[in-house]
Amino acid sequence: MMRKIGIMTLNGYYNYGNRLQNYALQESLKFLGFVVETIINRRTPKKTKFIKRIHNLGTNSYKEIYIKAYNKTWRKIRKKSIVKRTENFKEFTLNYINETNYFISENNIPKNLSDRYDYFVTGSDQVWNPVNTLGSSIFFLTFAEKHKRIAYAPSFGVSEIKPEYKEKYKEWISEIPWLSVREDDGARIIKELTGRDAPVLVDPTLLLTKEKWLSIAKEAQNKPKGNYLLTYFLGGIPPKYKKQIKKIAKVNNLEVINLADIRDKETYRTGPSEFIDYINSCSVFCTDSFHGAVFSILFEKPFIVYERMGSTLSMFSRIETLLKKFKLESRKAENIKSNEDVFNIDFSHVPAILEAERKKSYDFLKEALNVKDGD
Repeated sequence: MMRKIGIMTLNGYYNYGNRLQNYALQESLKFLGFVVETIINRRTPKKTKFIKRIHNLGTNSYKEIYIKAYNKTWRKIRKKSIVKRTENFKEFTLNYINETNYFISENNIPKNLSDRYDYFVTGSDQVWNPVNTLGSSIFFLTFAEKHKRIAYAPSFGVSEIKPEYKEKYKEWISEIPWLSVREDDGARIIKELTGRDAPVLVDPTLLLTKEKWLSIAKEAQNKPKGNYLLTYFLGGIPPKYKKQIKKIAKVNNLEVINLADIRDKETYRTGPSEFIDYINSCSVFCTDSFHGAVFSILFEKPFIVYERMGSTLSMFSRIETLLKKFKLESRKAENIKSNEDVFNIDFSHVPAILEAERKKSYDFLKEALNVKDGD
């Protein structure tokens, strides 16, 4: 009888990186000979949110109230695009990710949950970001027997843990026997909290080959016939970035495709399978997304990474770790000084690094999951 693993990660039907890392972790664990399920979870919302919103209405100026009303109207207009996009994400999940037919939450954990699986793996998204998870213990696998708990490359998404979470985090992390993280900041946080050294392992999307990814790729109906420059910005595109991007497109006669721009409703509806194809087929990729950089490396595409506007330094830490690991720091926007720099990118050293990182990750998983070579 095959052994079974339950994955604990952030669920949702709106973020490419989230869906693709979930799929990649599942496939990597299946490759090691396990039956794998992703456990659907629900996070308890903060009780103060609604009260705060009512209070804010009384303190807003007329201008702010007008802006909010305008935004509300705009949200209704764009609802169709969001609904269609969500449908595409759900279709991808249905086709490629084995999710449970039940869900758990902090206050709703089946008594026999730990008995249903041989192991639980938490990761690799920002499952330990207290902003995303509201400091929930379920992402530290506290419901499972200790020997079943494995953390594969989870991310904190912040550079410091707030004082109100420190004691809990210290306790929960200390009780995970198999511990790893996704970026250098995470390793430092764990060292400070627990005194333990956690290996920095690559995001699971890097564990799958280009061929494996292309096997689930799909061409978007409105994909350009000619050459194009692709953008994917989660924090919006500031004017200074737009200027550089427009110049690159003009000089190289490239159409600009903006994946995260809801004003382009057809492109905005792109699902994860089309996302993969869009990157693989583009001439240049400009992004502030960690997973955007990951797929550029896997597909060996000329790419430029921008720092996300309004984000903390810790948000950029995972991209810094990635570029440093693959010796591609030259792809930061500030290092692109000329048109030659855009396309002058050497990937010849990347396969050897990828091979070493994949071995490191699989060795960690094999040891944690008690998998012997030849099993």
